[in-house]
Amino acid sequence: MWRATVLTLYPAMFPGLLGDALAGRALGRAWSLEARDIRAHAADRHGTVDDTPAGGGPGMVLRADVLAAAIDAAEADDRPRLLMTPRGKPLSQARVRQLSAGPGVLIVCGRFEGVDERVVEARGLEEISVGDVVLSGGEAAATLLLDACVRLLPGVMGDAASGDVESFERPLVEHPHYAKPRDFEALAIPPELLSGDHAAVERWRKRLSLQTTRVRRPDLWAKYVASLTGGVDKRGESE
Repeated sequence: MWRATVLTLYPAMFPGLLGDALAGRALGRAWSLEARDIRAHAADRHGTVDDTPAGGGPGMVLRADVLAAAIDAAEADDRPRLLMTPRGKPLSQARVRQLSAGPGVLIVCGRFEGVDERVVEARGLEEISVGDVVLSGGEAAATLLLDACVRLLPGVMGDAASGDVESFERPLVEHPHYAKPRDFEALAIPPELLSGDHAAVERWRKRLSLQTTRVRRPDLWAKYVASLTGGVDKRGESE
């Protein structure tokens, strides 16, 4: 079973969204979740977990001794130790696939201005960001990461192939989707999708995937072009 341990000052936030839908139905069957309270490892009767930043400045910093004690109290194993932080390496679908293929994760949810750098170094925390935004804490980011991993576990998605054709599985975003009704407020489903010609459908989907990536995600488009043999790709315009 894939194991997730979350270290947080707010364990009541879990499972939260992860208790419903795909992740919730798989909880206890394909994966387990344990939310542990960092504050339980405070050294004083007041439950103090933070202190003022060395060198001065606004806010508070999560103490190294308290957080290290919380990490050490979690069951020792070979799971990656992750710290959700805006300064981390951007989370990618490739990293999600690596994590979902392993034994699980231990996630540290930061709070305040951040955590003492010494515990990051001493406990080998891998810093991960879910975007160029600042959140109140790492809990929402941890939920996002866990949802992305759990849905890829064997047996979680009804159609396992669904995960192979989504955005970011290649350096492209996914094509648009349509369903019934055929006409909606003067907008019709593209005729290629109603043709019954599977080859035409696939050509349309690929063309729209290329076009959408080029317009909306030029960073991914550049990676896609660089991955092609023979240089610049024109298929987004010609197909």
